[in-house]
Amino acid sequence: MSVLFRADDRGEFFTREQCHILEIMNTPERDNLSIAQARVEPGVTTELHGLDVVEAYYILEGLGRVNINGMEHLVAAGDVVLIPAGQAQQITNTGISDLRFLCICTPRFHPESYTAMAPE
Repeated sequence: MSVLFRADDRGEFFTREQCHILEIMNTPERDNLSIAQARVEPGVTTELHGLDVVEAYYILEGLGRVNINGMEHLVAAGDVVLIPAGQAQQITNTGISDLRFLCICTPRFHPESYTAMAPE
């Protein structure tokens, strides 16, 4: 059973959500938790969506505006955003450089956890 997980930038991929994702830890052996790094380019707003898992964003760098069920909050490095399961969410990069943050999900994220939502 692995106890050390390393991010490998070569594994970053672009999603329909309009962000780049780098999986750090997302394995069946650790089904209670997953960690990924998200990267949103300047001026981009991610797709409005919901997850059937609890998600926390830990902002690593950049500036942004997070929208959770229509409530907006400005975010910057060091901030943590807790998003309960089932809540409509999206984030906008309001800065001039990439917005990078960790996505920590409990239980772990599966592609089936994701539901696209129509804008209000």
